[in-house]
Amino acid sequence: MHAPVSDARKVPEMPSRAPYGAYAAILGSFAGSLGVVAALERALGRPPRSGTPLELAVLCAATFKAARAISRERVGSVVREPFVEVEVDPLVGEPVEERPAGQGLRRAVGELVTCTRCAGTWAAGGLITTQVLAPRFGRLLTWSLAAGAGNDFLQAGFAALCARADDER
Repeated sequence: MHAPVSDARKVPEMPSRAPYGAYAAILGSFAGSLGVVAALERALGRPPRSGTPLELAVLCAATFKAARAISRERVGSVVREPFVEVEVDPLVGEPVEERPAGQGLRRAVGELVTCTRCAGTWAAGGLITTQVLAPRFGRLLTWSLAAGAGNDFLQAGFAALCARADDER
């Protein structure tokens, strides 16, 4: 994100009291969802298995990419929009900063979708769920996101090398 612009429209400050009831509901939903998936896995007769180190590395990369897409990229703004207030740079009309909006559950979800670590936990749960319920699709989705994460790192590395080469001229 860009640094805030002094002329930008000011977004109201968040209420001081955290929405603890909403946090509890979100945590309960996450744990309950994983419990349902585990029960479905058992009902489908799929034995639980431990993954390999490679599978864990791919899941980590895919989770990284999904979390960044949800919480930071423009394509994820459709997920964030109902739960955030956006500060816009009036000179260029581009978003400068997003903050959780409202109170209660709306604010708690806004905090979740603007936090890469929080979104990452949910993304990991979603990717694992797809691997349990639709293994072929889950594997395709996870590996595609992991490849996207690899691309992000390669692009950043290439840009850094180009900038360094330009500085040395």
